[in-house]
Amino acid sequence: MLKQSLQQKLQQKLSPQQIQLMKLIQLPTQAFEQKLSHEIDENPALESGKENNDEYSNEISDEYDDSGTETIETDINIDDYLSDDEIPSYKLHSNNFSSDDEDNRIPYSAGISFNQFLTSQLNTFKLSDLESQIAEFLVGNIDENGYVRRDLEDIVDDLAFSENVYTTTEEIEKILKIVQQLDPPGVGARNLKESLLIQLNQKKESPERNIAIEILTNSFDLFVKKHYNKLLQKLNISKDTLKTVILEIEKLNPKPGGSYSSNNSNVEQIVPDFTIKINEGNLNLSLNARNAPELHISKDYNDMLQGYSESKDKSKSNKDAIMFIKQKLDSAKWFIDAIKQRQQTLLLTMNAIMQYQKEFFLTGDERKLRPMVLKDIADKISMDVSTISRVANSKYVDTPYGTKLLKEFFSESMKNEKGEDISTKEIKKILQTVIKKENKKNPLTDEKLSIILKEKGYLIARRTVAKYREQLGIPVARLRKEIL
Repeated sequence: MLKQSLQQKLQQKLSPQQIQLMKLIQLPTQAFEQKLSHEIDENPALESGKENNDEYSNEISDEYDDSGTETIETDINIDDYLSDDEIPSYKLHSNNFSSDDEDNRIPYSAGISFNQFLTSQLNTFKLSDLESQIAEFLVGNIDENGYVRRDLEDIVDDLAFSENVYTTTEEIEKILKIVQQLDPPGVGARNLKESLLIQLNQKKESPERNIAIEILTNSFDLFVKKHYNKLLQKLNISKDTLKTVILEIEKLNPKPGGSYSSNNSNVEQIVPDFTIKINEGNLNLSLNARNAPELHISKDYNDMLQGYSESKDKSKSNKDAIMFIKQKLDSAKWFIDAIKQRQQTLLLTMNAIMQYQKEFFLTGDERKLRPMVLKDIADKISMDVSTISRVANSKYVDTPYGTKLLKEFFSESMKNEKGEDISTKEIKKILQTVIKKENKKNPLTDEKLSIILKEKGYLIARRTVAKYREQLGIPVARLRKEIL
């Protein structure tokens, strides 16, 4: 049975300008500069410099009157604009800008890829056409860390289906041995054990190297689990010899592909968005000047609009020209207003964070960091949580104690034995200190760490200790063990 009914709904929709403002707020300094440069290039009515033009605010608010018979509206309906192919391209680009299209990277020279680097080395080997094809296919299956993660049987099938090459796993393994001779050492291995052995076999022969090869070949599990006493008994060697051998293994690269990619990676310089200085016990906050560009409306475009308005020619082409100029001027004025609003939002938010964490900024002691979540700052300055999140995203502040990521100042709270709220960062700092001072011959388990923290007044369960330890990138007690 069909039914008709009326329903009232209250919906909030963001205008394209509001969406663009949110995107501007989210951008860090370098990405903001790129956006600014792009907008100036796209819109000739927008200029940078110290000059200021206040006439435009009056000019574009007036409607052009054609002898009292026709009025050209300067407001643009978004639905009409989306379906109109005559709208200028800069408008389409500005309002349809997607977060998926954002590219905040600094341009850098493109070198050859890791796989290209490996493929170029194959020319130094005498290979038949078939062997070269298989070798190149194997190189194509090497990941960024330098490993071949796929089973040889799967590679055989792929060669048959995609390359029309029929071979065997034995032939693939033979070619793989050749690939494993490429630089960097250890590349082309199927697992960590094989990679470390490849690197050791390429080293100059020595007693330590031979023992290391024996340990990795026959006692890899004991070595990984740090069962040093069992290794001493099995190999019948001294503790000093084992220490030397372990140091030899620790010098090897567990991710051989990383050595190449790190040399060819895009190194970005961190540009702080804010600066905090201490002056006679008071905190001074400033916004990076690159976030506060001096923009103004092009006087030429303003004069053009004035000229068209005074012209006696009221043809359709003249009216279209007026509309085009007004659209450019509208966009330029909106962008200038958005930049000013971005500056105000950034400063207002950062000032609230600075005041909230005043004790830390005055002392630099991380234990002075108060528990703080996005909502705390949002309530303090009467803004939405999403706006605070955008401000904190990828932004840095230059402090007397180094350049810090804004997100580092946000943390959850826990209560100590006195019932006081403390930051989880404070607990992590203490946990880090306790682990650093532990006896590495007999590292502290999570249970023991929990007991120590409780003795210090922090009522933390074992599973919470484990969570914080993992967040700090600290391995379990067994893997922190060292031979002393």
